[in-house]
Amino acid sequence: MTEHSIPQLTAHFDAICQHDSAAGVEFWFARDLMEPLGYARWENFTTAIGRAVESCQTTGYEVHDHFRGVTKMIDIGKGGQRPVDDFMLTRYACYLIAQNGDPRKQAIAFAQSYFAIQTRKQELIEDRMRLQARLDAREKLRESEKTLSQNLYERGVDDAGFGRIRSQGDAALFGGHSTQAMKDKFGIAQKRPLADFLPTLTIAAKNLATEMTNHNVMQADLQGERSITHEHVQNNQSVREMLGQRGIKPEQLPAEEDIKKLERRVQAEAKRLEKQSGKLPDGAENKIPPRPPFAKGGRQ
Repeated sequence: MTEHSIPQLTAHFDAICQHDSAAGVEFWFARDLMEPLGYARWENFTTAIGRAVESCQTTGYEVHDHFRGVTKMIDIGKGGQRPVDDFMLTRYACYLIAQNGDPRKQAIAFAQSYFAIQTRKQELIEDRMRLQARLDAREKLRESEKTLSQNLYERGVDDAGFGRIRSQGDAALFGGHSTQAMKDKFGIAQKRPLADFLPTLTIAAKNLATEMTNHNVMQADLQGERSITHEHVQNNQSVREMLGQRGIKPEQLPAEEDIKKLERRVQAEAKRLEKQSGKLPDGAENKIPPRPPFAKGGRQ
């Protein structure tokens, strides 16, 4: 994301914000928000809203305080109008929608931070986006390592073998420094994962190598610890070489704040946001956005 795009996006999201001075609440109409969030079809966006409603219900908050169905009249040409369904959304509702979106989309990544903070200063949004990028990278690594563990189990490798394979991969990525050596360097407790303290770039590097291993294990139908270890080491070496071409040595990058602390901070932030967002004013229609067609599934 370019530097000038953040002020532009901030101005755009500010421009479509609505205010109810009597209720002391700001809100956004879903149809105004759909395009800036990168959704081309209303049906797809209502699915995203439905997921956000489920998130709101899961946390125990009143859905109608933050999501309110309304009917609007739109021009259809030659002076005619027709009614369309829309939703009023508080800042908290918009935050939940963004959290259920695809963070690979620039607009979604921006919106996750824009709606999370009350003061829309560029430097605060940028800091929040960096925090969210690290959380997203860590979650991707968790998923790729979970897949690798499953692949290994199906190929005769137990949990201890998975640990050895991952450790060999770390040594290849960190220039011969073992997982334990990196933990000692950063002062990480024995039972804590090294990845919880790595910077976003290193987490992404580990994820790329792991995804490469998953792909090649499946493609070549590799079996047993020895062959898979060789594959994983090679992939980590390849990623290290790529970083080295840009003058980056993963073992020299400093540790960052414990990812668990960041996750707790984001959870506390969401609770504060719900309270600060206020409640939608009474008097509007009280249709609840539709639930998604399935309770579980990937982001769209």
